[in-house]
Amino acid sequence: MLVNHHPDSERLTAFSAGSMPLSQALCVSAHLEMCPDCRADLDSLNKLGSHVFNQMKPSRVSNDLKQSVFKQLNDTQTHDPVSNSPARNETGRVASGVPKCLFQFIDDDYDSLDWHWVSPSIRQANLCVDGNGAHVALLRIKPGGKASHHTHMGEEITMVLKGAFSDESGIFQQGDFVVRGSNDKHRPIATKDSECICLTVLDAPIQFTGYFSRWLNPLLRRAHP
Repeated sequence: MLVNHHPDSERLTAFSAGSMPLSQALCVSAHLEMCPDCRADLDSLNKLGSHVFNQMKPSRVSNDLKQSVFKQLNDTQTHDPVSNSPARNETGRVASGVPKCLFQFIDDDYDSLDWHWVSPSIRQANLCVDGNGAHVALLRIKPGGKASHHTHMGEEITMVLKGAFSDESGIFQQGDFVVRGSNDKHRPIATKDSECICLTVLDAPIQFTGYFSRWLNPLLRRAHP
């Protein structure tokens, strides 16, 4: 697998430091499973962070802080919530190409999700909403399917899980990590040889720019607080 588009160094550093929001971390984790180059970069960042941490002098903390931390640990349930859920087909998910970071949302394979149509060519399955309000979803585009022309009111992260799509800036295939901002206008089109499945994170609604689709913008803003 040839991966051409990657998280930038700042984003990868935030992932290594554990300071990245969950929604973005899911996309980076999925990319890392498919990109050996970024896994090597992350390993170097982790080693550097460990070295810096070891050089830091310990600081005293108050007894109140210690007691608060211990209380939270005692109050935390120690059982694994997944272990009490129905058995999940891990082999099937691996065979379907589902990244391990998405196992918590997908019981079997992509077909097992609750997909709903958002256009004649595109279906969407919502996964979660991050604590910062970012929406995490999967998009499933028919071979040759086209999205409407749109721009963004915030940041959009797209991680290609299966297939490929193109827009005004190039072709993006399995494993590619794509970031779009408020200055980007594009129309993703899936390649004709297979469907395209993407993991997407939106921290604000998209803004349709096409003549016939602009009437949907007020509905999108209401659905994305």
